Amino acid sequence: MDRRDFIKKSAIAVAGVAAGAVMASPITSAVLDNKNNKSNKTLKDMKVLLINGSPRQKGNTHLALSEAAKQLEKNGIATELVEIGAKAIHGCIACNRCKETGRCIFDDDLCNRVIDLMADCDGIIVGSPVYYGQPNGTVLSLVQRLCYAASNVMQNKPAAAVAVCRRGGASAVYQTLLMPFQMLNMPVVTSQYWNIVYGRAEGEATLDTEGMQTMRTMADNMAWLLKKIHTGNTNYPEREAWQGMNFIR
Repeated sequence: MDRRDFIKKSAIAVAGVAAGAVMASPITSAVLDNKNNKSNKTLKDMKVLLINGSPRQKGNTHLALSEAAKQLEKNGIATELVEIGAKAIHGCIACNRCKETGRCIFDDDLCNRVIDLMADCDGIIVGSPVYYGQPNGTVLSLVQRLCYAASNVMQNKPAAAVAVCRRGGASAVYQTLLMPFQMLNMPVVTSQYWNIVYGRAEGEATLDTEGMQTMRTMADNMAWLLKKIHTGNTNYPEREAWQGMNFIR
């Protein structure tokens, strides 16, 4: 066997092993299992889970998510808003016990409760304030554990992220929150702009008229996609007249 034949046969063997590994992965298997499954859900059965990643339960992140929730309800989609609150949430310790049970080994915080809720929901929206150009560390820990421990209940469900800031860093937070969803075959729900709302003091988010409209448009798009997935017979959502808003008036 000359050198060229050896390299060729080695490459074929490696490709075969890699293909076998991909087919054996739980995420790929879940996608294949669900590929041809058709939903028999009706509109009244659909539900979206919203997670407020701010410890301030009545702050601007709460207001932004509440605006989205109200618009989802107008579209006939049920919602559940979970507040992470001010209690500690564990970070992932890479013990891999969740791969045996489908639940996180830590049962003294929100993670397993959120897993149970997500199993019954058809979509998810996670919002966070901007801390030093990053999401709140607590909600990031929750999302990482949720996606790792419960990838089987996350697969193929539409997802969106919302970032709330005083001035800057929101685009980095928005992208960071979306990245786990993009690894789980979850359709990302967009809006008329990046899903960003501005405000510092409690209640200021309501003054960001374009940001609030962005939340409503995101919710309309989420509702449209859910209806399209589960019923297949919906028209594009009607759009509000654009309410542009600049920082300096």
